[in-house]
Amino acid sequence: MLSELSLKTDKQAFYNITSKAKETVRRSGELDGICIVFCPHTTAGITINENADPDVARDMLIGLDRTYPDRPEFRHAEGNSAAHLKASAVGSSVTLIVRNGELLLGTWQGIYFCEFDGPRNRKFYVMVM
Repeated sequence: MLSELSLKTDKQAFYNITSKAKETVRRSGELDGICIVFCPHTTAGITINENADPDVARDMLIGLDRTYPDRPEFRHAEGNSAAHLKASAVGSSVTLIVRNGELLLGTWQGIYFCEFDGPRNRKFYVMVM
């Protein structure tokens, strides 16, 4: 089962999409298999990380901003080369295990859509098989 989901982003941020992925797994009816969450954008990504403390996502953005700052020597005409670098570092997808009809996530784990170039109207895909 493949689902296309939409997300409106306001700014550079991590958006928790765990509940959307879990709902897609439930609707699929799959008991045991895999779930892939994929982002088709070059200035956004998908990651799994802690979802209990919102400061973790904030700290990750600070770290990515320091690691991949905007630089005057970048030549990309849109002026968002730092967003492309962050997206490549984070990656465009995650693969999860489905067991007994549920996503197999750790106690503190959540799935995040990582916006590095907002605001935007985005989409992402969830495939369950």
